[in-house]
Amino acid sequence: MKATIWHNPRCSKSREALAILHEKPGVEVTVIEYLKHPPTREELAALYARGGISPHDGLRKTEDGAKALAGASDEAVLAAMAADPILIERPLIATDKGVVIGRPPDRVGSIL
Repeated sequence: MKATIWHNPRCSKSREALAILHEKPGVEVTVIEYLKHPPTREELAALYARGGISPHDGLRKTEDGAKALAGASDEAVLAAMAADPILIERPLIATDKGVVIGRPPDRVGSIL
């Protein structure tokens, strides 16, 4: 099985989710440091759609820039996340079985 994780190595939850992926036998993991290589608005929209995740649920609400997006449209939220990837809630994990935000990290198991 292949898994892709949009990862921030400074985030403990992201590191925990990555460890879960590495511990699972037969999982080939692709790690994307999303702050260095951010997904496009279109990629985010597709990932969230696959996971049944709304853009507002994918927004890292503790970031200063997120407060201004409280009543914004999904398109505005996606555009803001693509422009400033720190706004993306992490980690975001995708496999053939689906897409989840790995908070808490044990949610990763639902798509393995």
